[in-house]
Amino acid sequence: MRSSVPAAFWLLAVINVLVGSMVGLERTVVPLLGRDVFGLDAGGALAAFVISFGVAKAVFNLFAGAWADRIGRRQVLRIGWLVGLPIPLLLIWAPSWPWIVAANVLLGANQALTWSMTINMMVDLVPAHRRGFAAGINEFSGYAGVSVLAFLTGLIAADHGLRPAPFYLGIGVSVLGLVLSFLVRETAPSTKPSPLRWVRGVGVPSLLGAATNLKDGLVWLALPLMMTARGFDLVQVGAVAGLYPLVWAGGQIAFGPLSDRYGRRVLILPGMLLQALGLVALATLPSFAGLLAAAVVLGLGTGMVYPTLIALVADRVEASDRATALGVYRFFRDGGYALGAIVATLSLGGISGVIAGVGVALGLATFAVRKEV
Repeated sequence: MRSSVPAAFWLLAVINVLVGSMVGLERTVVPLLGRDVFGLDAGGALAAFVISFGVAKAVFNLFAGAWADRIGRRQVLRIGWLVGLPIPLLLIWAPSWPWIVAANVLLGANQALTWSMTINMMVDLVPAHRRGFAAGINEFSGYAGVSVLAFLTGLIAADHGLRPAPFYLGIGVSVLGLVLSFLVRETAPSTKPSPLRWVRGVGVPSLLGAATNLKDGLVWLALPLMMTARGFDLVQVGAVAGLYPLVWAGGQIAFGPLSDRYGRRVLILPGMLLQALGLVALATLPSFAGLLAAAVVLGLGTGMVYPTLIALVADRVEASDRATALGVYRFFRDGGYALGAIVATLSLGGISGVIAGVGVALGLATFAVRKEV
């Protein structure tokens, strides 16, 4: 199976492990940093770090796609890593919460520019019938990085405190990512883009992508707060926060190629429903074992839809327009992070009630659009 995939493809997968690690750096620690170091509650001020990340990532996805079709994928990838270099330093030295928010604006830009390029370049390097495979490997590698760093930072924080030790990992990750970005070759097609051709291809995938990341933005902010409020320790928080993206990541190795063989729809709809079920379970199951099980369900559902939606958009556009179309799709998808963080600030029913309510809404929305996938 691997014989038809060039070595450049696997180098990009390694780079994307580092891309995801930049998000995992914050996954466990930063919500607790806001509450315990800067004295914020679960309201809008605390949520601002996820909102700023989501908005910046969404907006820069638009620029990343357009730039990639014009100046090339490789140049945009390098710019993204340059943007990422200050992030761990800001997290270590931030004297106030607005500095954390500023770091997350940079993180959003870093993720948009780097992750958008790795997915475009990996799809460029495979034939059309293997786009699900390429998207699956890309998303697996990125979320493996998220998972490992989410767990490691929780482990380090339990022994050494919330700052600065957990963020030292980020310095090495960002430097190595920049170095490796100079080893990749350009993959952009030589044909000129025609941005109007892809308009019909991204509507419903963008809606489902936004719903998926709304869920993820909610879990990112609310999970550590919910678990510590119930009396779980940082290692347990890190385990659940890390298991969810680990299952998400691992599942994509199988689900991406399965979508190539059996079609996109048969994975997208069940995946959306599993995400809804996982949210309800996360909100209602009281034990640590129950939360781990909920994380598995949530990760499986997300893994089923994440690479498949990317492949679906890629199927519907010409190669010369692919980066632009995927940029628009990722604009809407990653805008869901900001919406999820905003939803997390709602107090009706407490954090658990909000998570459960989003799960129910996600299931209903899936039924509403099922015929359009």
